[in-house]
Amino acid sequence: MSIPGKIMVAENEYSLDTLKIITGHSMIKDSDSIPEELLLLCRVVDNPYLLPYFLETFYSMQLRDENGFHFALLRIQVDSQLRMNEDIQKHQHRIYVTRTLEKLLFNELLLETVAVQDIIE
Repeated sequence: MSIPGKIMVAENEYSLDTLKIITGHSMIKDSDSIPEELLLLCRVVDNPYLLPYFLETFYSMQLRDENGFHFALLRIQVDSQLRMNEDIQKHQHRIYVTRTLEKLLFNELLLETVAVQDIIE
């Protein structure tokens, strides 16, 4: 049984909207080709209370495309900032998850750096 707005991958259900943002594609053509790390990111973005259980998994995970993963984190942050007035708590959680993972994996926060730089200038 298919639920509108959801997609099944390897017997797990994922939000189609979240996967679109994470992958950077407006349409998901082949859900089986989505890398495992992006699927896991989708799970924790949609359920932030799972993050503590997956910190070590993310930290030790061999990312197929580090740049692509970094941009997935940034896309979620930008989307959440733009939609903050729709559901403040949900989007604050999403931003927290992505910033935590960005700091854990890349030791930096690109969007925060940009924002501070803009204020200084």
